[in-house]
Amino acid sequence: MNFLAHLYLSKDNKNILIGNFISDAVKGKKYLNYPFEIKAGILLHREIDNFTDTHPTVRKSMHRLHKRYRHYDGVIIDILYDHFLAKNWDTYSEIPLELYAENVYNFLNKNIETFPEEIQNLLPNMIKYNWLLNYASIEGIARVLGGMNKRTKGISQMDLAIEDLKTNYSELEEDFTSYFKELEAFTDEKTQYLLKK
Repeated sequence: MNFLAHLYLSKDNKNILIGNFISDAVKGKKYLNYPFEIKAGILLHREIDNFTDTHPTVRKSMHRLHKRYRHYDGVIIDILYDHFLAKNWDTYSEIPLELYAENVYNFLNKNIETFPEEIQNLLPNMIKYNWLLNYASIEGIARVLGGMNKRTKGISQMDLAIEDLKTNYSELEEDFTSYFKELEAFTDEKTQYLLKK
């Protein structure tokens, strides 16, 4: 669910961005059906997820939520980390988030026919509700968490995580900032490697 981070980490390579965006809907070895750079983007997304899932700082963030949410803690942290990226966007990009989101939506929309069906169904909602820009506000994140809770039929209680965000705000933001610096360096290196394969 951390769409903003995956899109941002694709940098200026549009094919990497497509692969990174559609990756969750491309299972197993189906990535082999795509052109070289899109394939690299799909693999990059998987590398980012693996780096994130095993990172000690991310684990520390998850631990803050684990008692209440159990195996949903990782999904929640993904969403909360996208909030901190959006909120502090001008630290990471010279392009304002509103303009960045608009450009990305336009580009993805032009390529929607090439996406897996799951992503074709998701993109119109992402654009309609302007997810990337909404990540920047507490209210926007509350809506995302509420929507995720509905998708789990209320089992996850993810809508309550907005309380945990407010309670642990500065600690979670510190976690994100330190982890994301390492993630950017890792992603730059991994992108170069995948494009040379």
